[in-house]
Amino acid sequence: MLEDGLSYPVRGDWIGRVIIGGVLGFLSFLLIPAFALMGYLVQVLETTVAGAEDPPEFEAWGDLLVKGIVATAIALAYTIVPLLVYFVFVFVVLGAGGAIGGDAGALVGSLGAIAALAFLPVLFLVYYAVPAALTAYAARGSAGAAFDVSILRPVLFSTEYLVAVLLPIVVTFVLWIATLVLAVTVVGIVLLPFLQFYGQVAIFRMFGTAFASVSDRVTLGGSGTASAAV
Repeated sequence: MLEDGLSYPVRGDWIGRVIIGGVLGFLSFLLIPAFALMGYLVQVLETTVAGAEDPPEFEAWGDLLVKGIVATAIALAYTIVPLLVYFVFVFVVLGAGGAIGGDAGALVGSLGAIAALAFLPVLFLVYYAVPAALTAYAARGSAGAAFDVSILRPVLFSTEYLVAVLLPIVVTFVLWIATLVLAVTVVGIVLLPFLQFYGQVAIFRMFGTAFASVSDRVTLGGSGTASAAV
């Protein structure tokens, strides 16, 4: 999976593709390029699940924008809701401990402090779930699929998906080192968006491969690609 993911971004006519992706990454602060880039990454997931060996080209920009906006909304939903519930729980428990006072209040406050230490595990759970949700959306072409437990359960509890989640952490670490090296020079700084695009495509390829290998619930449109229906 790692070798396939790392070689995937430079298959076919990759130079033009990487240039476009790097430029979009550089202009992501304008939002529209960011949505287009996210839409392309969704298309990487979609075509990977469909069995394609080469990355998709940058085409149908309107479709990419729609997919990018929907995918961003899905990612935000998976991020904001769990974190909001978590912070409300910690706030309520700590507040209750202060209101009760005494030994009982100290005990409740201690439980709240312990719960506060669970912040990183909560973040990891979000990081773990979002790629599967985005791949379900990409494969089905429906935002509802990103929240369909029957689709997500076999993926989330598979060894293949766990590996696909852990490997990008290694890739990200290597890219971080490369980023530090490139940041030393002006030329290196210019190359950073293109390196980041390469890493994103490789990582999304791994997610798509893992999803396809364990999920037999994915159905695609008659043309082999899913639409961007919400």
